[in-house]
Amino acid sequence: MQVLKATQKRIVELDVIRGFAVLGILLMNIQSFSMPGETYTNPAAYGDLTGLNLFAWAFSHLFADQKFMSIFSMLFGASIVMITQNAAKKGSSEARVHYSRNFWLLIIGLVHAYLIWYGDILTMYAFCAFLLFPVRKWKIRTLAVVGLLLFSVPIIINLVMGFSLPHLPKEVSNEIASGWTLTQEQLNDRLAAYQGSYVEQLNARITTALMMQTQYFFFFFFWRITGLMLLGMALFKSGFFSGEKAEKSYKRILLFAGLLGFILVSIGIVKNFAHNWQFEYAMFLGSIFNYVGSLGIAMAYVAGLVLIVKYNRLPKLTRSLAKVGKMALSNYLLQSIICTFIFYGLGFFGEVSRILQLLLVFAVWLMLVAFSNFWIQKFKYGVFEWLWRSLTKMRLVQLK
Repeated sequence: MQVLKATQKRIVELDVIRGFAVLGILLMNIQSFSMPGETYTNPAAYGDLTGLNLFAWAFSHLFADQKFMSIFSMLFGASIVMITQNAAKKGSSEARVHYSRNFWLLIIGLVHAYLIWYGDILTMYAFCAFLLFPVRKWKIRTLAVVGLLLFSVPIIINLVMGFSLPHLPKEVSNEIASGWTLTQEQLNDRLAAYQGSYVEQLNARITTALMMQTQYFFFFFFWRITGLMLLGMALFKSGFFSGEKAEKSYKRILLFAGLLGFILVSIGIVKNFAHNWQFEYAMFLGSIFNYVGSLGIAMAYVAGLVLIVKYNRLPKLTRSLAKVGKMALSNYLLQSIICTFIFYGLGFFGEVSRILQLLLVFAVWLMLVAFSNFWIQKFKYGVFEWLWRSLTKMRLVQLK
């Protein structure tokens, strides 16, 4: 009954957290927009990595890489519970609402991935959500335990691969390494494609998007996203996202989970640089530190934001973040439209240093915050939220 009551009104904490996450995720996505995709996991693959550029990379990696994706995944899991509960209260079919909603999210994601930017996450969320409808009524403990078990699968895969590499045939290890570094020929082809015509960009984008939605999805994204969605379901049911837990619980998570997370990520940075980002270490064993640490930092971010909202700290900031969060889908897609126009449309792909990327992120943030504050004063939903709702309900919903 406690959770059903929480869904009767819009939960401000969720909007604030969602707004914070959609802005923060650009800190990492900007690298894939502006540089070859290999640089996302291997910063030594391309671009200067000294001075201010090193600072920009370290800042993004420490505070953003996988942290905001973790928050989004947990929030999406929470939304599965919240939306199906609301459907049941209204007498609607929970299954119809759930599957229709995620079918249309899949369509939006596919358009985004293949026509705009290959780094789309919406398709993967839709695929994972399709599987989770039957488990939405599991007990909190069951959701949390199964979620953490699934989240642990990529850790096991990385450990096995990391310790197996020295014993693999040379041709096999070379094939694995091809996804970690770029030859000069590969680099030239990538730069030419994304600095070329839309058709040339499309060919490169299709290849990469397909690989992300198949190979990368089954070995990494599926386990991480599904596990975190289950954890998000558990946290929502427990009242964690809506500020219903004791203040000391949030403070403990903020302190201990955040501290542990930052320590692990920092150790990973030091060890990967000590190994010169060589794929034999950094691709598998060296990636585990950030993978695990990112969850602790994400939980600390959420706990801190809930405390800020709960005790009405920084009210102007939280109001702005809430408006950004109310149209998170639109802001996520707008980020792609803006960045692909700059880097692909204007031909700046591969030409912008990491520190300038960071400055561009701040500029885009200001644009999105200003736009969201303007739009939400006049309309109930963002443009793409309105489209998504209308498609889900198969009728035009009121926008004004």
